Amino acid sequence: MIQAVIKGAYNLLVGMGVTFKNMLSKPVTFQYPEHKRVMPERYRGRHFLNRDEEGLEKCIGCSLCSINCPVNCIHVVSAENDPNNPVSKGERYAEVYEINLLRCIYCGYCEEACPVDAVVLREHYELADYDRKTYIATKGDLLVYPEPNQFSVNFLGNTKIVNKQ
Repeated sequence: MIQAVIKGAYNLLVGMGVTFKNMLSKPVTFQYPEHKRVMPERYRGRHFLNRDEEGLEKCIGCSLCSINCPVNCIHVVSAENDPNNPVSKGERYAEVYEINLLRCIYCGYCEEACPVDAVVLREHYELADYDRKTYIATKGDLLVYPEPNQFSVNFLGNTKIVNKQ
């Protein structure tokens, strides 16, 4: 019985030591709207569709992203590309490209399956909204970055911000 009391007192002192150590340390607080958190390199946030150097869409409408999606949140309808007015470099392009962001589990399989690196998941994490209709990201929404960030991609596919304004 005395051993149990000594052991309990020891555990109480260890717990109080942790409490006092945390009381004396400076709290980690971000002033959110003014200072945004820098996300890790491999963070998978909001989806975007890339453009190539000439400004054409990289998506060729192959639907590999929608096939590999485990929750079927991606809908792609491909169409034939007009040689006189091309939308992408391939024979086809994605006429309709929609992602249901409420169903998405942000696993990154769509990014890995894309043969031309058209669909990417970036560091943007501000996805909150009041209307459920805004969570259906259409092709027009996915082609526009919310901030003028420039990204560099290394050989593993990890992205870094090059020029954050």
